[in-house]
Amino acid sequence: MFAHLNGIVTRIEANTVVLDIGGVGYRVAVPVSTLSTLPAIGGKALLHVHTYIRPEEISLYGFATPDDQRIFELLLSVSGIGPKVALSILSAMDGESLARSVASEDTKTLVRIPGLGMKTAQRLVLELKDKLTAFALERRVDSQQRRSTAPGDADILDDVVEGLIGLGYNRNDARKAAERAIKDISDKSNMADALRAALNILTGVVK
Repeated sequence: MFAHLNGIVTRIEANTVVLDIGGVGYRVAVPVSTLSTLPAIGGKALLHVHTYIRPEEISLYGFATPDDQRIFELLLSVSGIGPKVALSILSAMDGESLARSVASEDTKTLVRIPGLGMKTAQRLVLELKDKLTAFALERRVDSQQRRSTAPGDADILDDVVEGLIGLGYNRNDARKAAERAIKDISDKSNMADALRAALNILTGVVK
């Protein structure tokens, strides 16, 4: 089905946009975060698209970034979360904020999102904690690698600790895992390896 749509914005509504592509208007539901990135009517926009197909319905959901689309599709994998609730979640929280709430099992924050009850929030945490934590870790690794290609060991330690804290772990556990991870990896300057090793320690992948 569609991977993305690239067309002229002809209509913007509360949670949908219509793109004209070759004379055909495609109505696409979008989160608030994507609405804010759209040009004025008449401008050109590219949306990464998820096609939702059911016997009684074919709907398009669009996102400004592939990451938002990826999170949307992860949310759909949770029993009890349909596209409308998934869109509501992405309108209320960006991907990293959602990952932090899930990693720290902060269901009190999650249930403030319209359409998301406590049981579904608990199920979301249970089923997506590892996947969303991995997503947030990838984003943080990318950010750290842009900051420095070869930091020293001390910088690596501090950055790994802060990265893990950002994912919801407490500082003491984060520092212990970071110190152990840096000892274990062969390349002491590799931020990505250090973060992944520390996360594996905290999640019990490495004993």
